[in-house]
Amino acid sequence: MPVPEEKRASSQQVWIAIALLWLAGNGLRLTILAVPPVIVMIRDDFSLSATEVGLLSGIPPALFAVAALAGSLLVARFGVREALMGGLILVAAGSALRGSSTNYALLFVTTVVMSAGVAIMQPIMPTAVRQWLPRHIGLGTAIYTNGLLVGEIFPTLLTIPYVLPLLSGSWRLSLLFWSLPIAIIAVVIYLFGPRAHGEHAVAVRKWLPDWHVGLVWRLGALFCCVNAIYFSANAFIPIYLTSAGRPDLISGALTALNFGQLPASLLLLLVAGKLERRAWPYVASGLLSLLSIAGLVLMVGPATLLWAALLGFSDSAALIVGLTLPPLLCRPEDVARTSAGVFTISYGGAVAIAIISGAAWDLSGIPALAFVPLGACAIGLAAVTIRLRAQKELV
Repeated sequence: MPVPEEKRASSQQVWIAIALLWLAGNGLRLTILAVPPVIVMIRDDFSLSATEVGLLSGIPPALFAVAALAGSLLVARFGVREALMGGLILVAAGSALRGSSTNYALLFVTTVVMSAGVAIMQPIMPTAVRQWLPRHIGLGTAIYTNGLLVGEIFPTLLTIPYVLPLLSGSWRLSLLFWSLPIAIIAVVIYLFGPRAHGEHAVAVRKWLPDWHVGLVWRLGALFCCVNAIYFSANAFIPIYLTSAGRPDLISGALTALNFGQLPASLLLLLVAGKLERRAWPYVASGLLSLLSIAGLVLMVGPATLLWAALLGFSDSAALIVGLTLPPLLCRPEDVARTSAGVFTISYGGAVAIAIISGAAWDLSGIPALAFVPLGACAIGLAAVTIRLRAQKELV
């Protein structure tokens, strides 16, 4: 029996939206993760101190908190497609200009530009899912977060063995190289990005989050727990293993932590729709994260890789399912500004928790205490979930 033309066109639009969301997800991390493989070359070229390297690495998460509101403003003024394209152009331009930096100050400024572009995109993505795939929010969220995770893997895997040899070992050309896919994605979204119409053409006039709405703070707390676990684990696992006399485990542990996210993403591509607004995935993630953190601290050795992989799996699962909540729980016109408020709270809190973790280590002289705030976040994830369920926002 022939497929009706209208149904065929609708199916084609869904697949186009899926492809564009996956590509845009890559843009959230590709240029950020292009720096670690060449950071030693950058440090040597500019004679950077460890503090300057740390400051450079801390710009992206700090901007995620500060500049998220700009993404909401762009959606309100120009619409989802144009706002997303603008964020991608900013990312591509900032990344390319980093390669032409002649001193640390210019490198710092161009990194701010690039990070601002990523920060702007973050609240736009849930809005894009809500407008482009209103009947497949779980799938759309899993798709773009899968793109995000793949965008983390590409530069870390390919830069040293392939990109640098191709570009005569130039870190500057390497940063330019990784900016090109972002520029191409921006053009593709401009050409093929769905134009909202009919019931999904939402007039977004308000862009500032309503800080009086409890949902903003509850979701902010949930994402704060998830983000703090991920960023602090990446920061403290290497120096904790060094303090435990096992620096040989650092590379494997970080690889396991980040690659452990990929199975969760692939699994949720299949079942994300069934987990929408369910409470138990967050509770399970919190308990598994708590167990993994304890294992990382107490069982340094061959099992470290297993605990790191489990932590990456559990934390990313909560992130992916959690990203479905703003488009599911908010009115269409409020998705962008609610997401912006949530990201501002969560990334600001994650930076504060990382500082608290470092202070716990420094003041006590006990390395394991750096992981206590992470364990508290794992427990907090379950506690926030209970609160969301009490408000009937989860079932």
